[in-house]
Amino acid sequence: MALAPILSWENLGLVQGNGWLFQGLDINVGPRDRLALIGRNGAGKTTLLKLLAGIVDADKGTRSVQPGTRVVTLEQDPFFTGYNTLLDFAIHGDDAPAQHEVEAIADQLGIDLSREAASASGGERRRAALCRALAMEPDLLLLDEPTNHLDLAAIDWLESWLQRYNGAFVVISHDRTFLTRLTNATLWLDRGGLRRKDIGFGGYEAWEEEVYAEEARAAQKLDAKLKIEAHWLERGVTARRKRNQGRLAKLWEMRATRAAMVGPQGAAKLEVVANDSKTKSVIVADKVTKAFGDRTVIKDFSLRIQRGDRIGIVGANGSGKTTLLKLLMGEMQPDSGTITQAASMEPTVIDQQRSRMEPEMRIRDVLAEGSDWIDVRGVRKHIQGYLKDFLFDPGLVEAKVGTLSGGERSRLLFAREFATTSSLLVLDEPTNDLDLETLDLLQEVISDYDGTVLIVSHDRDFLDRTVNITLGLDGSGHIDVIAGGYADWEAKRRERTVGAAKKAKAETAAAAPQMPAKKAKLSYKDQRDYELLPKRIAELEGLIARDETALSDPALYTRDPKKFAALTDAIAKARTEKDTAEERWLELAEQVEG
Repeated sequence: MALAPILSWENLGLVQGNGWLFQGLDINVGPRDRLALIGRNGAGKTTLLKLLAGIVDADKGTRSVQPGTRVVTLEQDPFFTGYNTLLDFAIHGDDAPAQHEVEAIADQLGIDLSREAASASGGERRRAALCRALAMEPDLLLLDEPTNHLDLAAIDWLESWLQRYNGAFVVISHDRTFLTRLTNATLWLDRGGLRRKDIGFGGYEAWEEEVYAEEARAAQKLDAKLKIEAHWLERGVTARRKRNQGRLAKLWEMRATRAAMVGPQGAAKLEVVANDSKTKSVIVADKVTKAFGDRTVIKDFSLRIQRGDRIGIVGANGSGKTTLLKLLMGEMQPDSGTITQAASMEPTVIDQQRSRMEPEMRIRDVLAEGSDWIDVRGVRKHIQGYLKDFLFDPGLVEAKVGTLSGGERSRLLFAREFATTSSLLVLDEPTNDLDLETLDLLQEVISDYDGTVLIVSHDRDFLDRTVNITLGLDGSGHIDVIAGGYADWEAKRRERTVGAAKKAKAETAAAAPQMPAKKAKLSYKDQRDYELLPKRIAELEGLIARDETALSDPALYTRDPKKFAALTDAIAKARTEKDTAEERWLELAEQVEG
């Protein structure tokens, strides 16, 4: 029997500008719903979230909330003005959470709430907002881009918290990994309407393709204009899926080639054939070390970056990603070792400061300095045709930057920067504020780019789809060089953690063979768990990888929705069991090591 909704809207409508942003929407959120809210930039996702929260008034419709339900919102850009410290923000208001609850979460997230709010970074502010939201013990959480500005450790922690959370949540996010792991239903905001499907985000793309295909079939009975629009939607989605499959196949080949060049494990230097013009070096780092005071950020790092490489740089905030990027670009000099850039290197840098385009500028001015034509890497194109390549309506050529959403501004910046001739593309957190279609577009552009790419990102799925080498920083100065994406680096870290624990156990046993009492601390059940859990963890990882491979088939949902649902459920359960098993084994390992 279905549980009664804890929050609902009936016949919801909102006017924006000269027309309806959306109307006639019916929404029901159940007490255990985990809803992904999906839609293009500008479709009204954030506005809809605020309507659910009761922050924005609707022009039509009735909002109902079950008595006693606590609804808490994590906004994309929380308002910190007027608060001296992050703690002041986290415990403000009549309905504030208990200070000890906020501080307990802050300890787990690794944030100092005594930090001055005015000088805090975006990541620190986001963590403080998380502390406040989670400590309020909500029945319904409304999350707007919760992973923006968080590092990988904080994202992992938030995922674990939400997996244990007993309430409901609605989340807007560009982070495919986050959505796939956590959601069990999808709300799709599209062209002023809202669809719901009780499948997690893992099934969204197949569902989207199915809907557009059905619209194309229905449009055959309507007038030519509708027929063309529906056919374009269906053809565009299908073509993109096919192109991305081809690009992923190419990426696997690049990774395999690079894996064959990686030297013995632990040696960061990548060897190349010196006389092969197709593998011309762009940047060569040799035994580079960089320290700030007593802290060594990068130690004895070597790497040869070749033309065409796609390099992902990952690590926790403060681990040295920006320092590494500046060293590779020649903006900073190492304390020892050398970094050599090719004389012909022409970099294009797209950083996080995407708000610098003047609001009063027209799109025509940004792209073509007022002209009808734009030079795209040496090829002349009409500006309206080029706008279509970046998912813009060609009729927006006269629109002002200030009328665009944050994601649309990012897309416009990409369109401008990708038109320039360059041999090196540097992207600093490029996925913030982007919708999923723009992310797909960005992946296509990166894949088709004939130069070298450096990407700093916390978006795991994006890295897995775009890079062939991952540089993983752990904050100690060591940098992993992995032929592959984020998932490959994560697997290497897990392997190293388990290996280190086993080595410590062996060294302890060898150093004190006459003292078996440490091992005797474990009960029979604990000892059995300690011995058997590593094998079970490996089995679960294999099951997850197998099921995720099956789930990646874009036609699976249409062909066999029951199998799709079973795989999605199996992956979620396997991940939960694996996380629990890893935590249990690490606890036991600590006991063994005393």
